[in-house]
Amino acid sequence: MAYRRSSSKAQSFSYSEKPPSKKLTDDPVTNKTVQSTVNCVYRAHVGGYWRNVTVLWCKNLMNNSITISFDSLESEYDQSCKIDFKPWHFWSKKGFKSFNVDGNQVEVYWDLRSAKFSGGPEPCSDFYVAIVSEEEVVLLLGDYKKKAYKRTKSRPALVEALMFYKKEHVFNKKSFATRARFDQRREDYDIVVESLTAGPRDPEMWISIDGIVVIHIRNLQWKFRGNQTVLVNKLPVQVFWDVHAWLFCTPGSEHGLFIFKPGAPESESDKEEEGSVGGGGDGESDDCSSSNSRYYSTISHSKASEFCLFLYAWKLE
Repeated sequence: MAYRRSSSKAQSFSYSEKPPSKKLTDDPVTNKTVQSTVNCVYRAHVGGYWRNVTVLWCKNLMNNSITISFDSLESEYDQSCKIDFKPWHFWSKKGFKSFNVDGNQVEVYWDLRSAKFSGGPEPCSDFYVAIVSEEEVVLLLGDYKKKAYKRTKSRPALVEALMFYKKEHVFNKKSFATRARFDQRREDYDIVVESLTAGPRDPEMWISIDGIVVIHIRNLQWKFRGNQTVLVNKLPVQVFWDVHAWLFCTPGSEHGLFIFKPGAPESESDKEEEGSVGGGGDGESDDCSSSNSRYYSTISHSKASEFCLFLYAWKLE
């Protein structure tokens, strides 16, 4: 596996991702209030339309939970299903729920009895969560795929659901780990952000992918915001960071932010061309959900598959 770094001038940045609707806590976080979360958004074909399916994994001192929400085309409120996995209730780690999404029956099957976790709220192996609509497994999470198809007695979807957004809140002192799939054809990559912001030495930060350091920032007090493009298996990945809060705010009161986006940075000419193409004339709409066709537009589906990872790193004392 080869990695190569091409650096660009550090700069302030912004992204169109909406901020959280509210802070996790009103006061600086403590070990009692910490709740790690992983929020993933997929595009899947549910009830005859392409919809956003949001999967929220949560973990605190008491239990783990997963909440699955579906975009509604008929109501301003999303339909959702919450499942709690209490550690002392073994039976709750396998189950089934059925509910309606805009009048269409949707079934959720899960089995996390043997699930393995790597410290976060999202399991990394030995589990499945399957969402079934119209006798198709429209979204399948986990590596127990054969068991999931056997239990649901449903066929795979004609077009596989794709994740295009992941937001994770991680709490730690120096090291923050997550996983992401930059290329849908490959397995997840391990991403670790490590920092040294206290002590006699100048603050430093390291970002590694699958154990290889791809970004090393010295004099972090002067370079707390910036961006670089790195190559991961010959695939360019843009990395943005803003760790001002680590250096100049009360520990736990604010977070550092890291954004990982596959693909090379857009040039100004690319942006102008894209704007002219998507000018919104009288032509056919790009929105998959605007058509009654069962698998209306694979072009729209491919656009939705542009993945982006947001890592919110909360430093604890």
